[in-house]
Amino acid sequence: MDSVQGGKAFGFLKSQQEEKLTSINEAFLTDPKYEGEEDLASKLEMFKKKYMEFDLNDKGEIDIMGLKRMLEKLGLAKTHLELKKMMSEVAGSNTKDTISYNDFLNMMLGKRNAILKLILMFEGMGKEEEQKEAGPPRRKTFSDLP
Repeated sequence: MDSVQGGKAFGFLKSQQEEKLTSINEAFLTDPKYEGEEDLASKLEMFKKKYMEFDLNDKGEIDIMGLKRMLEKLGLAKTHLELKKMMSEVAGSNTKDTISYNDFLNMMLGKRNAILKLILMFEGMGKEEEQKEAGPPRRKTFSDLP
């Protein structure tokens, strides 16, 4: 039985996953449906990185726990029912319990404003605005209290 633990195995798994997602990205780049999309190549690269972050087991899909982790990491914990609703909104059916990379790209590039798409778009914008102060935190005063 092969061990799937260890840095080399994980690195190999991630490189295989990246190859698969890159080939899907290439198909989207040549799709006439998206030829008018601005900065398509850089968007696809960004979406690939975001997707790989949460498809931890390289099954080629994000399951409900991956979606839960994604939203918790963004500070937006959701109930099981809300997660299922988001998944069906992205995947297009209530029977599917995973989000494939194709579903993810169709959601991010499509015209429909799925809840998950909006969350991910605003999360990206928020990161650009956040500027960390250098050095130790400033001293709190009474005027800082709520």
